[in-house]
Amino acid sequence: MAVRRGQHILRGKVNDMESDRKIFGVGKSVFVAGLVSFFMDVSSEMIYPLVPLFLTNVLGVNKSVIGLIEGIAESTASLLKVFSGWFSDRIGNRKWLMAAGYAISTLSRPFVALATVWEHVLVARFIDRFGKGVRTAPRDAIIAESTDKTSLGRAFGTHRAMDTMGAVVGPALAFLLLRILSNDYRKVFWLSMIPGVITVLLIIFFITEKKRSTVSNAEKPKLTLRHFDWRFKFFAIIAGLFAIGNSSDVFLILRAQQVGVSTAMIPVVYLLFNIIYSSAAIPSGIVADRFGRKKVILIGFVLFAILYYGFAITASTTVVWILFGFYGLFMGLTEGIQKAFLATIIPQDFKATAFGVYNTVIGFAMFPANLIGGWLWDHISPSATFYFGAITAALSALLFVAFISAIKKKGAELNGG
Repeated sequence: MAVRRGQHILRGKVNDMESDRKIFGVGKSVFVAGLVSFFMDVSSEMIYPLVPLFLTNVLGVNKSVIGLIEGIAESTASLLKVFSGWFSDRIGNRKWLMAAGYAISTLSRPFVALATVWEHVLVARFIDRFGKGVRTAPRDAIIAESTDKTSLGRAFGTHRAMDTMGAVVGPALAFLLLRILSNDYRKVFWLSMIPGVITVLLIIFFITEKKRSTVSNAEKPKLTLRHFDWRFKFFAIIAGLFAIGNSSDVFLILRAQQVGVSTAMIPVVYLLFNIIYSSAAIPSGIVADRFGRKKVILIGFVLFAILYYGFAITASTTVVWILFGFYGLFMGLTEGIQKAFLATIIPQDFKATAFGVYNTVIGFAMFPANLIGGWLWDHISPSATFYFGAITAALSALLFVAFISAIKKKGAELNGG
């Protein structure tokens, strides 16, 4: 009996060592999660920069309808993220929820390929974002649980870099395929299913989630904010305010086209954005771990306000290219770092729930963000959409400064200062 127990413990230690094996400085599961996101972004970004052009040039819809589609899609994802995160914590399983979410998104591709009216595109975006809502919180929890606290910035930065490399390859493929297929959007949409299928296979065969002790029904997480302190709630409010002005990137694409960037070059502009985004993500994570995540997040808010002001006033295609480049830098500075910071202020047993709530707040804000962005574009001017985003970003930066001051004050009080 003792020998059998010893063998069981030894096997457990070997399994832990396998799951903790480093690949390019991050855990195996973090690296595989990055590969999964890479292939899904190849799939998504073969479609994403083309959808607003498809809606405008092929189906003939206005910008308010595009804003409505994006708002409904993102809000769907957001509502599901909180329930998916809570359910993942409750059942103690991340991997299979993650696999289901990626599979659902892949199955959305035929709907957009067959679309003949804008409502069909809405259904496709709804299904795609439904899948994103299911997968995001469990995936982020796997990354957080597979990483030491001192390396969270690097882990989330590496994941964002790999994710965004997919967003580099996707538009590049879209650009090449459009030329080869004589601007046939629908064939590109069909081909985007191939990398989506690869993501599901990677999860099934290569993701290993960290084993956690089972808990009784009485101890299982309940869907409530009582688990989280004021820091989480304050930060979620700031992120939500920022998101209200951060309308969908489709408006940036439409702005580029309006200023004078040709349709054929739109995927290339988006490619530039994603190359810089991917290149900045890992260095930003390392810098944030070393010098402070809060400082990097604040710089990101300020940079966004400047960029959106630039999009509001520019009439130059050259400036548009420059702004897209700096927008990539902004994304590298903030997207992964905010999640890394969040992981340090939430309880260990409620990580997926917290990521779900956080993503839900942002996503719910995206609904009015896209409606407001489309309405301002159609009824006032395209510039108004970006002025609005610049103002909300500046307000978010001011609130974040107050947030940092409050943390310092609370820390001083706890230390007797």
